[in-house]
Amino acid sequence: MPVMTSILRRICVYCGSNPGNDPAHKAAAHELGAFLAKQGLGVVYGGGNVGLMGAVADGALSAGGEVIGVIPQSLLEKELGHRGVTELHVVRSMHERKQMMVDLSDGFIALPGGFGTLDELFETLTWLQLAFHNKPVGLLNLGGFFDGLVDFIHHMSHAGFLKPEHARCVLVESDPATLLGRMRAFQPPDLGKWIEKLAAEAR
Repeated sequence: MPVMTSILRRICVYCGSNPGNDPAHKAAAHELGAFLAKQGLGVVYGGGNVGLMGAVADGALSAGGEVIGVIPQSLLEKELGHRGVTELHVVRSMHERKQMMVDLSDGFIALPGGFGTLDELFETLTWLQLAFHNKPVGLLNLGGFFDGLVDFIHHMSHAGFLKPEHARCVLVESDPATLLGRMRAFQPPDLGKWIEKLAAEAR
C-alpha cells in the first residue's frame, strides 16, 4: 500500500522575536525562509520585523515567496510589525493569533526562541495529539538548541505522561530539506479514541 504524503502549501514558522546571542541562528532563520520560498511554499509567522521572525520573513521575501504575518494589536508596535510582507493580519489576542496561524498553515517548524515560541509549539502539538488537526510539526534543531527539550519529551513518554506515538510526532532534524521531507511523509498516529479509553480506565 503506497505511503500517503502530506500536501504542504504553507509552513508556519515559530521563532523568537529576539535574535539570540548566536548570529548563526539569525542566518539560519533567513536561510530557512529563502529555502521554503524556493520550494514554492508560503510562510506564515508571527508578523514581526525583528529577531528571528524578521529574518525568516526577509529570507522568504528575498526569494520571491509569499509571507503572511499574524500579530496582535498590542504587539504591533513592540514587535515592529513587518510592513513588507504579502499579508499582515492584525488580531485582538494571542489566542486569535495562534488559531489563525494554525488555520492558514499545512505544517509547522519551530526555530530557536523563548517562552512564546514554546507556547505556540506545544499548543500546536497538543492539538495534534487531540486530533484537532493532523498537520506535521517539526523542530529545526540548529546547533543542538532543542536537545534538552527533545530529551524532556522522551522523559515525559518514559514516565507515562505521553504516549510514545505522540512523542514520535515531534519531527527533529538539523537540515531544512531533511525536515521538510519528513513532514511531507508524516502520518498522524491512529490510536482510535485514546483519550476516551484513558478516561474509562480511570473510572
